[in-house]
Amino acid sequence: MRNLLPRRALAIAVPLLSATLFMAACGGSDDDSPSGGAATSEAGGLVAIITPSADNPFFKAEADAAKAKAESLGYETSVASHDDDPNKQSELIDAAISRKAKAIILDNAGADASIGPVRKAKDAGIPVFLIDREINATGIANAQIVSNNAQGAQLAAQSFVEAMSSKGNYVEFVGKESDTNAGVRSKGFTDVISQYPDLKQVAKESANWDQQEAFTKMETILQKNRDIQGVIAGNDTMALGVVAALKAAGLNGKVVVVGFDGSPDAIAAIKAGDMHATALQPAVLGAETAVEQADKFIKTGSTGAEEKQSIDCELVTEENADEFGVFGRK
Repeated sequence: MRNLLPRRALAIAVPLLSATLFMAACGGSDDDSPSGGAATSEAGGLVAIITPSADNPFFKAEADAAKAKAESLGYETSVASHDDDPNKQSELIDAAISRKAKAIILDNAGADASIGPVRKAKDAGIPVFLIDREINATGIANAQIVSNNAQGAQLAAQSFVEAMSSKGNYVEFVGKESDTNAGVRSKGFTDVISQYPDLKQVAKESANWDQQEAFTKMETILQKNRDIQGVIAGNDTMALGVVAALKAAGLNGKVVVVGFDGSPDAIAAIKAGDMHATALQPAVLGAETAVEQADKFIKTGSTGAEEKQSIDCELVTEENADEFGVFGRK
């Protein structure tokens, strides 16, 4: 007699094996296990959420928001981090494909490096909804939902100019070269600041979105030249590294610092007088919008929206800082 599992046991064992394989593929992600216990087989299956490291509060906020929205719509979720490693991102997308995910919500690991993996998911019949960062291709992702980085950068730069009284020496910190947002924000800063000839850029450094790198590079800049009146940074993480370096040099409160993102730590620094302003990009709204459009696509075959979509940023200063919470208005 053949030794066969009862059908009910087999039905339970197969999904468990799939979940185990997916967790193994995800490696050291922040939350590799499937979640959303309220999801049922009628809900439509898995939504895979893949972002950069949740050590950055912006990425954690968008991952948490996407997860909560997907589960509220009845989906099972998995949350993983590619840590800005294109190879790890490819593995995570392969894992989502192998699990036959109904959709992938992705904050990608490179505008060029992500094209192939996104196309692979599309070819497998899995729609991909990009958030925060675009890729250098269209017609592959179902949506590319990003903050209006040019508009936000111009808001931040105008506030910076006003705080600087339109004159003085300043430093700019830019983000990862592979991230299209870094270039867009830097250009937005320049479009405004270049209109004021008495503002002199004395240094421009990439700190790769990293706080420690910004701290170290700002220290080096100050060792060469302490005659600096302002610093504008492509994200709040770098801006906070600058603030730490200014404190170490005894210059806290004497240099105008403006960032970008609207992180809770940056808003706290603004309230404390350590930063002047930040351009808040609504991470939560972007992530929730992506999940809503994924749900609509799964159910109807269409998102009802253009592929390229942008959401305007808001300027946060000491005057209105109490109105904002975690990457959005309270």
